[in-house]
Amino acid sequence: MKSSPTSLRPRTAFTLVELLVVIAIIGVLVGLLLPAVQAAREAARRMSCGNNLKQLGLAVHNYHSAYNKLPMHGGGTWVDGAAIGSNQSNRMDLSIWVGLTPFFEQQALWEQIVNPSVNSSGTPSLWPAMGPETTASNYKPWTTEIPTLRCPSDPGTGLPAMGRTNYAACLGDSIHYMDLGLLGIDADATLTLANASTHAAETRAACRGAFVSHQATAFRDILDGLANTVICGEITTDLGDRNIRTLAAVGNDSGSEMVRDEPDLCLHEGLVDSNRPQFWATGSPPTLAPSDQGRGYRWASSGAAYTAINMVLPPNRELCFGGATADSHGIASVSSQHQGGAHVLMGDGAVRFVTDSIEAGDVHHSNVWLGGTGESAPGSRSPYGLWGALGTRAGQETESFEP
Repeated sequence: MKSSPTSLRPRTAFTLVELLVVIAIIGVLVGLLLPAVQAAREAARRMSCGNNLKQLGLAVHNYHSAYNKLPMHGGGTWVDGAAIGSNQSNRMDLSIWVGLTPFFEQQALWEQIVNPSVNSSGTPSLWPAMGPETTASNYKPWTTEIPTLRCPSDPGTGLPAMGRTNYAACLGDSIHYMDLGLLGIDADATLTLANASTHAAETRAACRGAFVSHQATAFRDILDGLANTVICGEITTDLGDRNIRTLAAVGNDSGSEMVRDEPDLCLHEGLVDSNRPQFWATGSPPTLAPSDQGRGYRWASSGAAYTAINMVLPPNRELCFGGATADSHGIASVSSQHQGGAHVLMGDGAVRFVTDSIEAGDVHHSNVWLGGTGESAPGSRSPYGLWGALGTRAGQETESFEP
C-alpha cells in the first residue's frame, strides 16, 4: 500500500519543549550579555566625560595663549557699598568657566554675559555687564545647562540646582584662605583692603594650587611642570540624597578642632552614617548645607562646593567645611559616578583617571598655612603624599602621575 503524499511531508513546527529550551537559552544569553552591555555603556560615558575635560583643557590653553594668564577663579566685578542681593555686580564670584565660555564653543552665551541686558522681572532694571550675583536665578546665563560641563554618567538635573557643572578648578592642598584669596573676601562679605598685606601673606603661604581665589595666575607660576600639576578635576553633583561627596557638612570650625588642622574631622566626629558610609548620619550634628547649595549646583559661581577642588583627602571623600556655608572653606576633593575614582586634568592638557586608592600621605595632618609649624610651615612639602604634590604648582616635588 502506498503512503499518501501528506504523510511524507516534513514537520515544520517547533514542539513545546523545543520552544521552551530556546526561550531558556535566550534568557541565559541576555543575563550574561546585559552586564557587559551596561559596562560598555558606562565605558563610553566615561570616555565622553574624559573628552569633555580634554576640551576644557584646550580651552584653558587657548585662553592662556590669548591673554598670557589663566582665567581667574573668583574674578568679575565689584561695586563698592552695594548691598548683597542688589545685583549691581557679581561680587567677584565668577568661576573660571565663565571666562572660558567663548573658548569651548559658547560664544553666544558669552555675548549675553559680557553685555548689559534688560531685566524685566525685578531690580535692577538692567543686568550689569558680566552679570549679576551668581545667586540670581532669573538671570538666564547663570541657569543655562552647558553640555561640555556635564558628565554623561551624572544623572543630576533640574532644581534646586541652577546650571550644573561636573568640573572644577584646583586650588591646591590647603583649605586655608581658599575662599578668601588675595583680597580676603567672599561673595557674602564686604570688600575691605584694610588688611591687604595680611591677605597677601596668608595667600602666598596656603594657596598653592594652579588657581588662587581673586588672583591671576599663569603657566609660568607652575614651576613643578605642567605635566605634574593638576589644574582641574571632576566632581559629581548632588542628587538630594545626603551623599557625603555632594552635600557639605558645614560649621565644623565651631568646636575645639578645625578642619584645616584635622582634614577628616567629619569622619572621626561620627558625622558619617556608620551603616551607610557614603551618606551623612541623620539628626544634628551634622549640620548640612541648604539643599540649594549642593556640589556643582552653580557653574558660574566660584564657591568651593560649586566649582573648586583641593588635594587633601583622596577622591570620593566627604565634603567637610569649616565655614557656615557651602561657598566657604573646607575639604572638597574630586568625585564621580564612575567606578573607583575620578578624572583630573593636568596642566599640559592630559586627562588622567585617579583611583580612590591613590597615595595621599597623612590625612590627619594639618594643612600648610602661614601659622603652621613643623611640617605645616609655609614652604613645606605637601603632607598629602603624591595626591597633595600633584595639586601644588611650585612645591619643587618631583612626583608625577603614573597611570
